[in-house]
Amino acid sequence: MKFISWNVNGLRAVVGKGFSDIFKELDADFFCLQETKMQAGQLDLQFEGYRSYWNYAEKKGYSGTAIYSRHEPLSVTYGLGIDEHDQEGRVITLEMPDFYLVTCYTPNSQDELRRLDYRMTWEDAFRDYLLKLDKKKPVIVCGDLNVAHQEIDLKNPKTNRRNAGFTDEERAKMTQLLDAGFTDTWRFFNPDVADVYSWWSYRFKAREKNAGWRIDYFLVSNRLREQLTDAKIHTEIFGSDHCPVELDLKD
Repeated sequence: MKFISWNVNGLRAVVGKGFSDIFKELDADFFCLQETKMQAGQLDLQFEGYRSYWNYAEKKGYSGTAIYSRHEPLSVTYGLGIDEHDQEGRVITLEMPDFYLVTCYTPNSQDELRRLDYRMTWEDAFRDYLLKLDKKKPVIVCGDLNVAHQEIDLKNPKTNRRNAGFTDEERAKMTQLLDAGFTDTWRFFNPDVADVYSWWSYRFKAREKNAGWRIDYFLVSNRLREQLTDAKIHTEIFGSDHCPVELDLKD
């Protein structure tokens, strides 16, 4: 079973850069999107054999998530069920017979860390949400989690130490989530691999220089480890400032 996650940084823009061809070529069972930046009715993008589920931000042109699925879920949930966190279209959960699939676009702490306090509140609420699901059945979490967990996960750790996405606080929250019973699947297969990233700034020719960050993840409940077959980062795919990431599981 194949899962793809991609922060498209504006789905309508990526549609003009070959999204449909990329979607078909990747041929996933589940294709999760973050930062769709859309409202309902702005784009009718359907693919044969797939159902689609959308969570839109109340603010226009901002945030938003979607999942295309070849498999009909038992149920679909939008958000965390907490009003404070559910205005920005950041989470969709599909309940499948054997697992939950959660796609997430984690809030960015922003310049001068002006949203770091909110981010910390979000992290605790999101972890609690995942752990409640995990008590019922295993969880697969994917998306732009907006943190490079370790120094190996970004090109310039020393100069980015107090920047959004690489603060001690954000990294500690990721450690806390993993310690609560989750596995970072790409690191599971590539424990020591450096210089492979999923996001590059549009400035300073960052992608050309591969001055990137690995902030897009597939995490799974530890008890799914035996079913893991591969995890990939598709650095060859363009169209966004992020590239797609992949998880392959035994059915």
